Amino acid sequence: MTEPRRTRRRPVKTTGTIPPEGSAAALGRDHALPVRQWPITVVLLVVGAGLAVTWFADFKDGFKYGLLIVGAGVLLGALLRLVLPEVGMLAVRSRFTDVIVLTFLGLSIVLLTLMAQPNPWLDPPLLDNIGQLIGRPRR
Repeated sequence: MTEPRRTRRRPVKTTGTIPPEGSAAALGRDHALPVRQWPITVVLLVVGAGLAVTWFADFKDGFKYGLLIVGAGVLLGALLRLVLPEVGMLAVRSRFTDVIVLTFLGLSIVLLTLMAQPNPWLDPPLLDNIGQLIGRPRR
């Protein structure tokens, strides 16, 4: 007769997870936390500056300049994740996944900002074609 198959039981408690590649602090423990984690600090400062420009801009198209700064901050995060060996808290998943996601989000923010109304700085003709398909008159 055959022996009954033993099934392996799942652990009741997770014992740990493996941190993503490059998630060690960029600088040693002898520095303060924001300095040790300088890559994410720089990205957050650039994005925060862009949000401040967007919020407080009282000139024409000021919000576009602010959102371009936000998009540039996200793209800066992708670049830092790509070239630096250790980026601390900027590392969330694998290096490949982080770079792809940050690049996609940054480019999306920049392209949508360039096409924002009124007076878009980028006017792809494809949008007019899509507009005609849904019944919008041509400009």
